[in-house]
Amino acid sequence: METVTQWIEQNLHLSLSLQEKLFYSLIVLTIIWAIRLIVLALVGRRTEDASALYRWRKNSEYVALVLIALLIGRIWIEDLQSAATFLGLLSAGLAIALQDPITNFFGWLFIIWRHPFEVGDRIQIGENAGDVVDIRYFQFTTMEIRNWVDADQSTGRVLHIPNRKVFSETLANYSKGFAYIWNEIPVQITFESDRQNAREILLAIAEKHAAHLSTDARERVREAARRYMINYEKLNPTVYTRVEASGVLLTVRYLCEPQQRRNSEHDIWEDILAAFDQQTDIEFAYPTQRIYYRPYESNNSRSPENGEFDAGS
Repeated sequence: METVTQWIEQNLHLSLSLQEKLFYSLIVLTIIWAIRLIVLALVGRRTEDASALYRWRKNSEYVALVLIALLIGRIWIEDLQSAATFLGLLSAGLAIALQDPITNFFGWLFIIWRHPFEVGDRIQIGENAGDVVDIRYFQFTTMEIRNWVDADQSTGRVLHIPNRKVFSETLANYSKGFAYIWNEIPVQITFESDRQNAREILLAIAEKHAAHLSTDARERVREAARRYMINYEKLNPTVYTRVEASGVLLTVRYLCEPQQRRNSEHDIWEDILAAFDQQTDIEFAYPTQRIYYRPYESNNSRSPENGEFDAGS
């Protein structure tokens, strides 16, 4: 061992003191990382839950890095006063040279501390929306939704977003707080249709698909009210009526889970189409056009029955 240290000192110009620090640092790094791998292996044998394994990997990584920094720092820093001076100069230089990475790192600290979102949450930050699949020191990753897909479903693209965006962009979390979102389905029928019957059909379909969420939603509202000024009183599905130019607009409003918005809308529309097909007094309204030909329209003596004009639609 003494021969090896002498060879390193002569050929690599590393003093004995520096060699000892490097050796102890390597031992600390190896032991802590080996312990982390052993813990992850034991957890992997006990559970196959991907979310639990992900949290164990991330949390064990954070703990290991903190321990490594403390122990290796204790090895290398002997004079506390000189270390404080060195760190002060180093931090000033880094703040100028590495502004974006430092801001991203503090963004990561903010995410870990305040939990504006977690892995699995559906969020929108700026113009980007998606499901969070990973959070790292300088960026977080989402599975993109929308864009060219005309619905709240995945496009298949993975977006890597800098952590500093949490300080400069508006962040919307679909999964935290209330944990549900309101969705609306507009259904337009003709003025001649039985709108009361149509409204009852729509309300029954909405309650079939969403009424069971209302009980859980009330409990979620109570929990969210402890942190936010949220006070929803009406959580059951409902149908609103409005008159449009082409007919009567009945809007179905109901609660759904953020990731199930498109599926719930699909199921409700299937039931609406099937129910309306069985009704003879309900018809869908749609925009129509009528051609006005003034010479014929203004002459009351001529009629379409005589073949003297043809008013198109």
